[in-house]
Amino acid sequence: MEQAVSGAIRAEKPRQSWAGLWNISFGFFGIQIGFALQNANMSRVFQSLGSSIDDLPALWIAAPLTGLLVQPVVGHLSDRTWLGRLGRRRPYFLGGAMLATLALLVMPESTGLLMAAMLLWMLDASLNISMEPFRAFVGDMLRKDQHTAGYAVQTAFIGVGAVVGSLFPYVLDHMGISNVAGPGGIPDTVRFSFRAGALALLVAVLWTVLTTREYSPDEQAAFDGSDDHHAAATAAALARRSPLGGLAWVAAGAAVALAVWQWALEKEVYLLAGLLAGYGLAVIAAILLARSGRSASMLAGIVGDFGGMPPIMKRLAFVQFFSWSALFIMWINTTPVVAQYHFGSADPASSAYQEAGNWVGVLFSVYNGVAAIAALALLPWLARRIGKARTHALCLTLGALGFAGFFVLRDPDALILAEIGIGVAWASILAMPYAILASSLPQSKLGIYMGLFNVFVVLPQLLVATVMGSIMKHFFPHEPIWTMAFAAGTLLVAALAALRIAAPSKAEAR
Repeated sequence: MEQAVSGAIRAEKPRQSWAGLWNISFGFFGIQIGFALQNANMSRVFQSLGSSIDDLPALWIAAPLTGLLVQPVVGHLSDRTWLGRLGRRRPYFLGGAMLATLALLVMPESTGLLMAAMLLWMLDASLNISMEPFRAFVGDMLRKDQHTAGYAVQTAFIGVGAVVGSLFPYVLDHMGISNVAGPGGIPDTVRFSFRAGALALLVAVLWTVLTTREYSPDEQAAFDGSDDHHAAATAAALARRSPLGGLAWVAAGAAVALAVWQWALEKEVYLLAGLLAGYGLAVIAAILLARSGRSASMLAGIVGDFGGMPPIMKRLAFVQFFSWSALFIMWINTTPVVAQYHFGSADPASSAYQEAGNWVGVLFSVYNGVAAIAALALLPWLARRIGKARTHALCLTLGALGFAGFFVLRDPDALILAEIGIGVAWASILAMPYAILASSLPQSKLGIYMGLFNVFVVLPQLLVATVMGSIMKHFFPHEPIWTMAFAAGTLLVAALAALRIAAPSKAEAR
């Protein structure tokens, strides 16, 4: 089928079958196994190697910082890549998967906190290299009227992969594998889980690489037309910007650094100051490059595209920021909270703590399993009846209620009820923003815009990692349960912001 657009004739992409949708997104199943093992077990690994609970946010900084730096760069590069039969996005799937496999194999052999933290950086960088192009891959391969189905299938694979990754230690424990290690050691259940996860990740990504064929640049141009006017407009807008805006970011970074020194805040907040100042310097450099006619450089391209985001993307960015703040709080603190308040032990060397760690894996598998089901069954049904934005707001509210449940539910088994609400929110966070955005982004910049959109996934994680420790230390020392109150509050803010998202245009809604 062909359609006329602005006087030009564009070919329509072939409609993908369910088998095609499966092949396009199956690699995400393996990637999410890697993320699930990381999210459910790294606090446990760090504490087993001698970290105190107060140091956990600092050790987790590597993960969001890596995503912040890697995803826009990978998105920018993948938009400009074509390696013949290997294609446009698939080289990044494969390279990232190989590095992540290596990190998963070596992680359980860590002999100290520094080694574990460096491997977490390597693992998260590799997973981000593989993950970011998958979002753009759906847009590359599918017609606009299949975007919602494509992201729903992707979300389902994320949920199933997370269930598998989260359950590994629990299942191995019940198979008789040792779940307790000596001081400074990592239990065999975690060690073998990371090895199995490495194999699953590599096989799943290879499946997508070998069973899909990407459209060539000429084919994409025939499907979507040229977006050269958009690139030219972005470059011109960047050249007109004043460098004073960049200086304002540098000043903000200096102010944060001064506040850390003046009020003796946690030293991790210096990272936030450095990021603010670094972004300001990047803005100044990008403006100077654009004014000198070098707007095609990577730095100028990324900064220009960040400032030129479509309006609906900017509105969704605010929602994403608060949604992911809650998720990162959960990933860092669920194990300490459940161990202390539901299993009665805050000692990482105790069997009760390790049992709590396994139960957290089960709880994480519950919310991911719920997400997989909700993505395919609940979300499309709700969206047809009340709209995508209201569906997202409702799901985020259910997630806030789930976090509040940690205060009132003291039976570890009852926490499954809390995870159901969190699972519905998780499904919506992974699917609805991308479904809303799917038809509003220029095809030639799909990779970079997906990477920039994920900045609002990692920025709140950096803030949690740098600021939450100071808040908890000053106001709620030794009471990690209050982190769940922060998570509930941020999800409610995100839900209210989602209600303010205007209905997409007909082009966006398709």
